[in-house]
This record gives sequence, C-alpha cells and structure tokens, in this order.
Amino acid sequence: MNRSHAESRTSYTGPGMIATGEATALLPTETTPPIRVFGTESIRDTFDDLCLQQAVNSRLAPGVTDLVLNPDAHCGYGAPVGCVMVSPTHIYPGPVGVDIKCSMSLLQLDLPTEAVDDRKVRRALISAICQRTPTGAGKGQRSVTKARHVNRSLGKQLVVEGASADVCRALGIPTGWAMRCEDSFHLGHDDTAGALESRLETLLQRRDMSNFSDKMQQLGSYGGGNHFGECEVVELADDDQARRCGDAFGLQDGKVAFLSHCGSRGFGHNLASGQFSTLQSKFDRWGIPLPAGDRQLVYAPLGTDEANDYLDDMALGANFATVNHLLINALVLEAFQEVIPGTKGNLVYFISHNIARKEIVDNRPAWVHRKGATRAMPAGHHSLAETPFAKTGHPILLPGNPRDGSAVMVAQPGAAASCYSVNHGAGRVLGRRHAKRVLDQATIDSEFESNDILSNCRQYPIDEAPAAYKDFNEVLRSVKSAGLASEVARLKARFVIKDASKADD
Repeated sequence: MNRSHAESRTSYTGPGMIATGEATALLPTETTPPIRVFGTESIRDTFDDLCLQQAVNSRLAPGVTDLVLNPDAHCGYGAPVGCVMVSPTHIYPGPVGVDIKCSMSLLQLDLPTEAVDDRKVRRALISAICQRTPTGAGKGQRSVTKARHVNRSLGKQLVVEGASADVCRALGIPTGWAMRCEDSFHLGHDDTAGALESRLETLLQRRDMSNFSDKMQQLGSYGGGNHFGECEVVELADDDQARRCGDAFGLQDGKVAFLSHCGSRGFGHNLASGQFSTLQSKFDRWGIPLPAGDRQLVYAPLGTDEANDYLDDMALGANFATVNHLLINALVLEAFQEVIPGTKGNLVYFISHNIARKEIVDNRPAWVHRKGATRAMPAGHHSLAETPFAKTGHPILLPGNPRDGSAVMVAQPGAAASCYSVNHGAGRVLGRRHAKRVLDQATIDSEFESNDILSNCRQYPIDEAPAAYKDFNEVLRSVKSAGLASEVARLKARFVIKDASKADD
C-alpha cells in the first residue's frame, strides 16, 4: 500500500529546511510550530518532495501537536516512514500502517564466532531455520515441516493476551522472555483485555475476518519485502558505557546472535485494511474534509466508537506481532540446537517501530504514533522503572544492511527533543521498481560473496540490496551527532534469511 517515493511526481513547494546544528534542522509550516528534523546535511538531501509534503500535511492534520522526521525518513502511507506524530486528541491509522507493530528482536547465543565460520555449518543452520520459519506473503505453518502449529482456540487466546505465561508455555517460548519486550501485551481502548475479547468476537462475525484460522497459521513466520532473519556476530564498542550497557542487555562480545525483522503478518494487514476502509467510507458519507485531501490521513477523535474500534484492532494485531517474534526466536534457537547441540540463547530485546502508544508528552497524556520510528528511552526514564534497563536505558535495535552491518544503541537524555524516538533503520533511498531498474544483480551477489555472507536466496532480492538504502554509517552519525543515542555494539552478518527461492552454494 506504500507509494514509491522515488517514482512519485509530487513536487514540494513549501519552505525549505533551516539547519540548526550539524545533524538538526527545522521544517517550517505556515500555521504551526516547525517540524523537528534529525539528520546531517547529506541525509537531509535524501528527503524527497513527497516525504516533505507528507510531513507538512501530517503536522497540519487535526489534533497533531508534534511531528519529528528521523534520518531514515521517506514517503509512506499518508505520513512519512521514519516520523513521529503526537496527538492528545486523535488517533491516526496511517502513521501506524498496515503492518501493525512491525518490530525488531535480537537473540543472543553462547556460540563463539568460530562456530559459524564453516560455510557447511551455516548452510545447515539456514536449512534448519527455514524448516521451521516460513518466509513470504501468505506462507505459514503448512509451508514448512517443523513449525509449531496454532489452532483457532490458541490463536484467539494469544491475540487477546499477547505474550502471557500461558501463551508462552503453549508455544514452547521461555516465559522470562516477556520481560525483554518493550510491551509484552496490549490492552483494549479501556485498558482491559475484556474489550479485546468483545472486539474479536465482533470481528469474527465479519466476512473479511472469515480467514482468521488461516492467519493464525502464519504465527512464527517472516513476511516478504524488507522482513528478514540474520545471523550476526556481536562487536561491542570499546568504551565504558557500551560495556555497562552490554552487560545489562545480555550482549556477548565476539559471540553469535540472531536479528529478526517482521510484524503482524496477514492478520495485522486484515485489521489495518479494514480500518482504513471503514474510516474512509465514513469520511465520504459524512462529508468530512480530509487532511490535505489525503485519504491515507483519515483519523478518529479519541473517545468515539471509531477510535475505540481502531485502538482495539491495533492491540489485537500488536499482540499477534509480539508472539510472532517470540516464537520465531524460540524456533531459531531450536534450529541452532539441532545443528550445534548444547547451544544456549536468551532474548536481548524486542522493540516495535510501527505502533501508536499512550505516553506522557509535555506533562499530559497523548498518543505517540511511531511510523518506522523506534522508541528511545534513556536511563532513568519513568517508563523503564522495574525493568532490567532502568539504569541504562533499553536496547535500540537498528538494522542497516548485511554488507555494512546493523547496530545496537542506547538513548541519551537528548532524545527528549525527538519525543524519545530514533530512526528504525537505514531507510530506503530507492523505490523497489527503481532499484530493479538501476542496480546490478551481479554486483550485489559479488558483494555478498566477498564479505562471506550466505543467504537462503539463489539471488539476493535486488530491491533489498544495500544500495537501495541510505548510507547506514551516515544515518548513525546523524543520531549520535544530534545527541539522541550512542552506539553499544555493531552486528556483522554471517547469513541472511529472506523471502526468495532456495540458494545453491
């Protein structure tokens, strides 16, 4: 549903950005305080016209009090991917998107890097993982031989309860992993699970949710596009803060880890698509003006039935996404244990970048919409009280690309300026169709070969090549220079699981 920003013909005619520092700027609007922008000059040059226009449109939308653009920003559904949008009075589905609670998770294993040096071992691990975790649109537990199977009853329980102890036990997920989630469960609009039970029963009567049981079969799977699983080697930064945070996070320098990116799969897509259709039809029927005339910026005032329904649907999708990640990590650990007996592992963290969440902003409650943006709470933040990260800040998991690596960061007090948020990765610089036209498959494959990175793909997807994304090191420099977060560790890829055909070695 996202539009390809590289191929858009929209021309931004508003005022330009005003630099306020090495990696900070303001984007003025005509009637509101300016949009806060984070990114070095070279990164800001990657924000195309449609991205800037979407940012201004979103800032001027009803009830919006703050809008932030992160360094990975590019055009999205109504609002830019890589933005933070705050409203104390309205909820917006667009700045959450169709993949509700798309997220990152990181599993730390006790294996030294030498354990995955041998290409045959890595091929065996790829095979063992792919036997358990299907990839691609529509793929589910029936697509692989060693999946955990989820019946309708358990499916109903997990979308209402999230990663409860009962759900984790039923799926063979260590119950302690729930403590390593930014949110292990979500409640309904009235802060009860009962609201979700009631909403689910209503949804199950609808034609567009008649495939509920099939969607539950996708639990424990990756989607297509930019979703992935990646075997990493952890390289801790050489400073006292990084070592202190590494200890708190459970990171082990020089050891193997596994990074995952996925969300709520077809279930979340069904929920979000239904919400867009419902709200858009009501705007049409009631003659309500759309923000900037954009149907992707439909909204609902808090307290209305429409807002309550959306918040409930978002929570149901978010609970699925949470359990999906935890199950994937349990299956990945099982695969490593099959190939390398005795392997142990523990979840480092699970963190979302497509969610709206009620937080305190300027001393009052507001809904913070993070679209392709990651929460970044520093040490001492009230929301981290009674968590393992109260004294350090929580892990921030930022995927880059297999060639240049990914990063684990931790927020600094300066993150208050970005509504306690940072980017969710590198961010696209080429649209998918554009990438397929201008990038060279042989060059991409040779990069993987020269860096000794294996994949389950016969040919790595050209629209997911490193060159389709922004310069990851410059993105990280933007975050650090702006005082939002500091680096704890780099993650160096050894193999990648993507949605593609089998590879031959």
